[in-house]
Amino acid sequence: MLTIIIIALTCVVSVWAFGNRDLMNRLVFFPPAVGAGQWYRLFSYGILHANYTHLFFNMFTFYLFGTYVEEACIFSLGSQTGAVCYLLLYLTALPISILPSYYGHRSDTSYYGVGASGAVSAVVFAYVLVNPMNFMGVMFIPIMMPAFLFAIIFVAVSVYLDKNYPCGINHLAHIAGGIYGLVYMVLAFFALIGFNLVARFFSLIKVDSIGDLIHFGF
Repeated sequence: MLTIIIIALTCVVSVWAFGNRDLMNRLVFFPPAVGAGQWYRLFSYGILHANYTHLFFNMFTFYLFGTYVEEACIFSLGSQTGAVCYLLLYLTALPISILPSYYGHRSDTSYYGVGASGAVSAVVFAYVLVNPMNFMGVMFIPIMMPAFLFAIIFVAVSVYLDKNYPCGINHLAHIAGGIYGLVYMVLAFFALIGFNLVARFFSLIKVDSIGDLIHFGF
């Protein structure tokens, strides 16, 4: 339910901002404004998107993985605690994932950022932690691999692209968000119920053949 609510809110505000430049300017991530005290932009940028395609891919990915992570939190931690834990994962991932960009562009008056990609990456990596052997891949590309391998390749490719082909995509936020998602889940589960997600993660990884690492088709 929380996943659907977040998606609905994000879609409403994003579509509203597409035709309202003033709203976009007031909510967008703009480092000099954050430095001047408008800290809310560390959160509000996540309910904005550049266009319908950007919005669709982020929210579709969030729906696919968020619904599962939300259910896993509620099942393991109880309805109230699990819901709060999941909500905090998403909300705190917004500022955490954008902080590297903030520190790198504190005085850059030409730098703007929108999109929930960092928080979505946190949720996707939380899914990877819980289901390391579940096969996943990139949309429309018929190559599937276990989640743990996908995560490793995703980080490596993101680091490479961030250094060589930024192209207006905040790869650094994807990396920071993904790593934060892992750390958050490990610490939250250990603090709340004393459960070691790291040990469980490695116990689930089993590779007996090449078929356990890759297959073609969806």
